[in-house]
Amino acid sequence: MIEGSGFPVDGPRLPDVRIGGQRARVVHASPGAITALVPALADGGRTEVRIDGVPGETAYLDVAATLATGLHQVDNPVFDREGNLYVTYSGTRGQEVPVSIFRVRPNGTRETFSSGIVNPTSMAIDPEGRLYVSSRFEGTVYRVEPDGSSTPFASDLGVACGLAFAPDGTLFVGDRSGTIFRVDRERRASAFATLPASVAAFHLALAPDGALHVTAPTLSSYDTIYRIDSNGVMTQPYARFGRPQGLAFDANGTLFVVEALAGHSGLYRLPAKGEPELVLAGPGLVGVAFDPRGGLVVCSNETAYRLPRSS
Repeated sequence: MIEGSGFPVDGPRLPDVRIGGQRARVVHASPGAITALVPALADGGRTEVRIDGVPGETAYLDVAATLATGLHQVDNPVFDREGNLYVTYSGTRGQEVPVSIFRVRPNGTRETFSSGIVNPTSMAIDPEGRLYVSSRFEGTVYRVEPDGSSTPFASDLGVACGLAFAPDGTLFVGDRSGTIFRVDRERRASAFATLPASVAAFHLALAPDGALHVTAPTLSSYDTIYRIDSNGVMTQPYARFGRPQGLAFDANGTLFVVEALAGHSGLYRLPAKGEPELVLAGPGLVGVAFDPRGGLVVCSNETAYRLPRSS
């Protein structure tokens, strides 16, 4: 949406909007705002926006560049300390696909990383920098070694999906059926909190203050984001999200959440005070991750996109 004043919308045709030199389809126009669909731009990045016949400075927006395709992502991707991005091919229930996890190098090179994990769902990095992945089919969390081999770390965790590590190495696991498990370093699992069951998955993120944040999309038009403190006390600080899915905290401790309801898909920033702010729009988004080097990646089911952190 381009906001301004005096846009010429009363003539026989609407003014042309050009984004990155390409003509964009205008879907709504008024004297004070014009909404247009961003055309496919292969390179992405900082892109100029012009309205033909309208004087003034050129506006700019950041367009995400495609980082990896051919995925089946159902939760957040995850970065390791070196800036490598891990993404999944989850597959249909019970499907054992040739590659479970891909690794995308900082230069954009995608490579096969791990195989043999059925329905890899959520991933997390522990305090020692090791990768873990849940299998919603088996109810198991695996630890993935640097060579891509995997070993079971904890099992009997229901429909295991969302993962998050605390600084002391405690692992939280979201069972889509409604339980948040806490798994200690000795791999002992215990129930930590109970939430309403989800039709999709539990998505977890740990705040800098140690509180666990959870999304659990349902069939309702609007869902909430849950906050669970270290004692297991649950509150609902944010409501009225349409199918909220992946969520993550940036380096400043600000929470970002993906809303996936058809027609409203995008990435929102949740400030400490005030209403959520839309910072990125895009179709079918499910996950988000912050690069330790300052970048941002969002994922749809099939594609990972990269943006500079300045966005």
